[in-house]
Amino acid sequence: MRTAADMDFGEKCIISEVDNSHPSSRRILEIGFTPGQEIELINKSIFNDPMAFSLRGTLIAIRRNEAGCIKLL
Repeated sequence: MRTAADMDFGEKCIISEVDNSHPSSRRILEIGFTPGQEIELINKSIFNDPMAFSLRGTLIAIRRNEAGCIKLL
């Protein structure tokens, strides 16, 4: 299954679920990465970590490891 860590620049996707077995899953849900939300990859650093996503009108940067627990449609 494809995750937010696999997204390309400018790509928009819908979140299908957040992997609850990941240690950061609760934090990811609390900052707004919830199922049904549209996210867009805005920027990556030179080593692809962290990654900046546009979500609900704001820009949020998370680690690539954390983005791996966000599953997409």
